[in-house]
Amino acid sequence: MDAQLTAFVGVAAAMVALPGADFTVVVRNALASRAAGVATALGVAGGLLVHTALAVAGLAAVLVAVPVLFRTVQLLGGAYVLYLGISALYAARRRAGQAAGPGPDEGDGGQATMGTGRALRQGFLTNALNPKAPVLFLSLLPQFVPAGAAPLPRTLLLAAIVVLMALIWFPAVALLVDRLGRWLRRPRTARAIEGGSGAALTALGLVLVTGPLLH
Repeated sequence: MDAQLTAFVGVAAAMVALPGADFTVVVRNALASRAAGVATALGVAGGLLVHTALAVAGLAAVLVAVPVLFRTVQLLGGAYVLYLGISALYAARRRAGQAAGPGPDEGDGGQATMGTGRALRQGFLTNALNPKAPVLFLSLLPQFVPAGAAPLPRTLLLAAIVVLMALIWFPAVALLVDRLGRWLRRPRTARAIEGGSGAALTALGLVLVTGPLLH
């Protein structure tokens, strides 16, 4: 493995593991069930696959170059993350007000059950609608293509590394959350995590919706 590729593996690992909307959604859904957490993780990896494919195809450059199109993606992504955040805050408040045990649609600790299809969709949309990703991949990948090397095969390799990292990291997070589920799903802890994830997602969504253009 050449030095540039070794460096990229480290950068890609740090980029994927950096806590953000993807991480928050995976943790939140993993509290519902292991299957939901893993499905969300796979959805996130699918979103990354879209971004890396766009970067390889050069379409990300078009998205970044057209302000209206970029702003549209930014607003859509922000609105979706904001929706997830408000939903989580509402769920935390609802459970905090429940005097009795979990209802028929809730599991341990009052965590609402979630189908894998819905979880997969949430993970995919959270990542695919992230407007920062096209800028990141468009600016990052070319830096690790050696001078004189064919750009397409190298970029494909770099893109595959990013997706592989996501396929390792996010399911691992989901499985760890499920492993710690007995403690994490305690009513008080579950409410705290739900409320914290809701606040984080709401803040991220507000930054995207109300903030300036990101490029």
